Amino acid sequence: MESYSRRWFLGAGATLVSAAGLTACGSGSGSGGSGGALTAMVYGDDAVKIQVKSVDRFNASADAKRTKGKVKLQKIPGSEYPAKLRTAMGSPNAPDVFFNWGGGSIKAYRDANQLVDLTGTIESDPVLKNGFLPSVLAAGALGGKNYGIPMRGMQPVILFYNKTLFAEQKLQPPTSWDQLLDNNAKLKKAGITPFALGGSDIWPELMWLEYLVDRIGGPEVFDRIKNGDSSGWGDPAVLKAAETVRQLIDDGAFGKGYSSVAYTNGGAPAMFAKGRAAMHLMGSWEYSTQLGKFPDFAKKDLGWCAFPKYDGGAGDIRNVVGNPTNYWSVNARTSHKDAAIAFLRDCASEAYTKDLIANGDVPATANAAGLLDASPNPEFAEFQYRMVRQAPAFTLSWDQAVDPDVQTPMLTEINKLFVGKSSPSRFVAALKGLK
Repeated sequence: MESYSRRWFLGAGATLVSAAGLTACGSGSGSGGSGGALTAMVYGDDAVKIQVKSVDRFNASADAKRTKGKVKLQKIPGSEYPAKLRTAMGSPNAPDVFFNWGGGSIKAYRDANQLVDLTGTIESDPVLKNGFLPSVLAAGALGGKNYGIPMRGMQPVILFYNKTLFAEQKLQPPTSWDQLLDNNAKLKKAGITPFALGGSDIWPELMWLEYLVDRIGGPEVFDRIKNGDSSGWGDPAVLKAAETVRQLIDDGAFGKGYSSVAYTNGGAPAMFAKGRAAMHLMGSWEYSTQLGKFPDFAKKDLGWCAFPKYDGGAGDIRNVVGNPTNYWSVNARTSHKDAAIAFLRDCASEAYTKDLIANGDVPATANAAGLLDASPNPEFAEFQYRMVRQAPAFTLSWDQAVDPDVQTPMLTEINKLFVGKSSPSRFVAALKGLK
């Protein structure tokens, strides 16, 4: 299973997709009628072997015969994927089906009328309607409409902690904000930094704001922003979250040098694994990162729990933020819509679910629960799956959910808040000004 590289490319890659240059061209593989070859463009990393097997399975199936369609997989190297997809979607050779991250990564295509609205199809097809965890299906939507079918593993953000340190300091994983602050005070007294933070990458800082806005104001706050209402940044929950972040920083929750520590070079994971920090708020890939770099720590000391409830806040402690999954979307100009939708149904199959689990992923399929014993770490996989299955809401990472034009300036303002170059009120004012 990949570790931070997947998260990093997702965040960085989304910036390359913009409305500029998109035109409502037809799918180049179309030739009229319902039969023929259809192209599926996919992010070509090590997990692509799952999609290769899916294509082979579909092409040999009764559904392929019934729809007279066969899928041809077009694998694009990861770092090149967003730009090549954008070029293809503006050309006569646009794919019929394509891999994406949901949210802001597909907004330009939606606005250019290049996506099939799958909402009605999902509602009327029991395989698609009942095949996936509802919070993950909803997380990839725009304006309440579904444009994608889950096709890879889930990556929720989890609060990881050092079980040995917690036992030594007689601490419990925090379930409330007051308990978190109390733990912080005890850890600092013992000379231990409460949280590792790879601040130089910025996106680890983003995770704190994502969870705090959810826990303080509920998922509706960011939903407004995701759906294009920039005045949502003025919600009191955003200001309160920014003030809470500053309080954590001023109180030494992240130590002193966090803004020069990176996740991508292994600095933050090492600080956590070596006991210099007691906790780490990170995506679920933290487990595989630690297993690769510090296997003894991963196997003996690594614990995990939900982000705590904020006392008096509107958000449910079961709500999750992060990368729900990746999605297949269908080009609105395809000549092979029936075959494309039949192909998407394979993602809900037991065979597809088993392939994801064997790759170390936790699937977003409804049938995964009984199959997770085959995972490399069943206990961790089952925690992740249960966490997402029980989540009333799964908020897509902000840097993937917002319009790509907003992504970089938003991250810049987040970093200014964390390094003390902006106050919470200036932070809110700057975000409200982003269009």
